[in-house]
Amino acid sequence: MPADYNGTWVMEVNDNFEGYMKALDIDFATRKIAAHLTQTKELIQNGNEFKTKTLSTFRNYDLDFTVGVEFEEKTKGLDNRVVMSLVSWDGDKLVCVQKGEKKNRGWTHWIEGDKLYLDLTCEEQVCHQVFKKKN
Repeated sequence: MPADYNGTWVMEVNDNFEGYMKALDIDFATRKIAAHLTQTKELIQNGNEFKTKTLSTFRNYDLDFTVGVEFEEKTKGLDNRVVMSLVSWDGDKLVCVQKGEKKNRGWTHWIEGDKLYLDLTCEEQVCHQVFKKKN
């Protein structure tokens, strides 16, 4: 049985978010605002089906997906691109590959104890985020 991702997770660490956003060609003003935000993730998992919300005071992003089913993702409010995304299990990790204009784009989520880890990649940049489960 894969890991249980259900819950509300509050950001504690956001390393190299600026570099990641630059790789996505996000404008200077947006990068400066986004770099200072604390995000909260709300994840609802039902087997291989996920409903996710990334919340902040600046903007929110909803993403629903089924593991193993490729889908068209419109990154509205992020870098405003359309990518083909495929999320797969790698043991207890969720790994997403996003095909589109940018190379080496995607993310990996995993849980250790009461922490949710997220690595965001784009081209040569990796942003490492850590979230703590909210009780």
